[in-house]
Amino acid sequence: MDGPAWCGASSGTGWQSPDYTVIPVSAPPTRRPHLLIVEDDEEIVGIIRRYFTAQGFDVSAAANGVAMREEIDKHMIDVILLDLGLPGEDGFTLTRYLREQWKGAIIIVTGRGESIDRVVGLELGADDYVTKPFDLRELLARVRSVLRRSVDAASAANGADALQFAGFHLNRAARELTDAQGKRVPLTTGEFDLLCIFLAHANRVLSRDELMNSLHGRDAGPFDRSIDVQVGRLRRKLESDPEQPALIKSVRGAGYMLAVRATRA
Repeated sequence: MDGPAWCGASSGTGWQSPDYTVIPVSAPPTRRPHLLIVEDDEEIVGIIRRYFTAQGFDVSAAANGVAMREEIDKHMIDVILLDLGLPGEDGFTLTRYLREQWKGAIIIVTGRGESIDRVVGLELGADDYVTKPFDLRELLARVRSVLRRSVDAASAANGADALQFAGFHLNRAARELTDAQGKRVPLTTGEFDLLCIFLAHANRVLSRDELMNSLHGRDAGPFDRSIDVQVGRLRRKLESDPEQPALIKSVRGAGYMLAVRATRA
């Protein structure tokens, strides 16, 4: 097929066949990355499954929240592609559950393109948001991005396995943050990676485009506020007063800056 491989809407002749040219993925050599598709449309599931299997992924599928929990219990899942319009518990409810009970990456894949849905999804802890119909190669790039971030973003923090800043202790190997009292601060994959980027460039202003490119491999569009949403989430977990942030400061017209020095623990 000459055009882009896409999925999520049908045409008069049915689904278009995707391009199965293999694109290497960033993954540990000892284990194939495992993708879980939480989607009740069997046709969409089939197309995504075939495409990602051809790219070197193990792929599982679940049509609802009950089946999703069973798959998470059975397999070591790396990334979940989560539809919002599911029978029973909807995607927002499942996103909230996953962020409380699971540490992997969540990419919402849905036909809801309204900005409010995107903001809600990101606020609940999703790492990315893709609307249908989508280009399968773009979806692959998004998945590769969150996988790469889970391996590489922590390494950006000056190569240190453990860092201390403003009373917090970051264990890079365990991907765990604890506060001054030793209490664990739960972070999503996206929040952890964003924090590592800030720590690697402490006291330096980072533009929204720089942050978006580091997290998602693309620049921020003129109406894309996802970085602002992620920074807001991270502030609520780090700042004593998120409305008057002392750690992650906004620099008008320039971006954000982590205004603290990080040291090796």
